[in-house]
Amino acid sequence: MSASIPTAVLGATGYVSGELLRLLAGHPSLELVAAVSESRAGRSIAETFPHLGPVCRGTFVSHDDWLDLFDTGSDLAVFSAAPHGASAAIVRAALDGAAARNLNAHVVDVSADFRFANAADYEAVYGVAHGARELLSMFDSGVPELLGRTATDHIGHPGCFATAVLLASAPLIAGKHCAGDLFVTGITGSTGSGRQPQAGTHHPERHSNLYAYKALGHRHAPEIEAQLQRVGGRAVTVNFVPHSGPFARGIYVTVQAQASENTTAAALRASLDDFYADAGFVDVVEGMPRLKHVVASNRAEIGVAVNGGTLAVTSAIDNLVKGAAGGAVQWMNRLWNLPEATGLGAPAPAWT
Repeated sequence: MSASIPTAVLGATGYVSGELLRLLAGHPSLELVAAVSESRAGRSIAETFPHLGPVCRGTFVSHDDWLDLFDTGSDLAVFSAAPHGASAAIVRAALDGAAARNLNAHVVDVSADFRFANAADYEAVYGVAHGARELLSMFDSGVPELLGRTATDHIGHPGCFATAVLLASAPLIAGKHCAGDLFVTGITGSTGSGRQPQAGTHHPERHSNLYAYKALGHRHAPEIEAQLQRVGGRAVTVNFVPHSGPFARGIYVTVQAQASENTTAAALRASLDDFYADAGFVDVVEGMPRLKHVVASNRAEIGVAVNGGTLAVTSAIDNLVKGAAGGAVQWMNRLWNLPEATGLGAPAPAWT
C-alpha cells in the first residue's frame, strides 16, 4: 500500500461530491487527483464550491480524460457520486479504463446502483434497467458498522435514510428485542434532495415547515428490509414515513416496535452498548440524540426508550457525511486497510 493513494471523484458537482472533496482535502492518505464532471470540465472547483477554494485549487476534468492523470500500474481510489441510474455505466467505464492501465482500483459508489444484490430488485424499486449487471457480484453494500469487513473490492454505500434507520434497528433485529413490524418516522434536511432546485426543497416551502412525503412508499424501505434480513436472518417489514424538515443538513429517525417479553430500557441500552462497542463513530447516549451533536461529522447518536410493550430507538446522523460522503470514506479506508477513522475525526461544530 502506498502512503498516498491517488483518488478520483466521479460526478463531482453535487452536495455529496462537495463533502467528498472537503473530506479528501484533509485526508492524509487519499490524494485527490481528478474531480470529474462532463458539464464543468476545465472550470475551477472553487467556482462550484467557493468554500473549498483554499483547499481545492484545481479544475474539473472530463470523463474522457481523467484516467490519463493516473500512472500506469498505480493504485486508484474511486468515489462515484453520479446520479442513480447513471452511476453504474460510469463505474463500468472507470473499471474498464483502470484495467486497461493496470491500475489497482477500489470503488465506493454512493448512488443506489450497487445497493441491491441483484438487478431485478434494483429495477423493481427504481424503475430503470440496471446499467452494469455484470458488476453486481463485485460489489457489496451495507453500513460499515453492520457489515464489517468485506471480501469484495468495491462497495455500494447505503442511502442516507437507510443508514440512519439501520443503525437504529439492526441491533433490535440481531438481538431479538422486538417482534413484528418496524414503524419508522424520519426527518431529513433539504440537502438530501440534491443540488438541483425542486418544488419540495424551495426555501419558502420548506422554511418553518414540516411535512411527510412518499409515506409508506419510500424507495429506501426495500433496501432497509434487505439489509435487516441479512443482519437478523428473518424477513422484516419496515413501515416508513419520511418527512422534509426545515433545516439543511441532518436526519433524525425514530423506530418503534413491539418489545419482546421482559425488555427494559436499561437492558436494551446495555445491548446496544455491546452491539456498538467497537464502533468508533456510533454513540449510544443517555436520553435522546440531538442533530447538532452530529451535523457535519461522521458520528451517529442513538437513544432508546421502553414503555410497557413498546420500544423506541432514535438515531441522528448527518445525511451528507455519515449518510453519504463520510461513510464512503470510512469504507474506502477499510478497502485500503487504513485505520477506519482516517480523515474523519473532526467533531460536529454544534453551534451551526
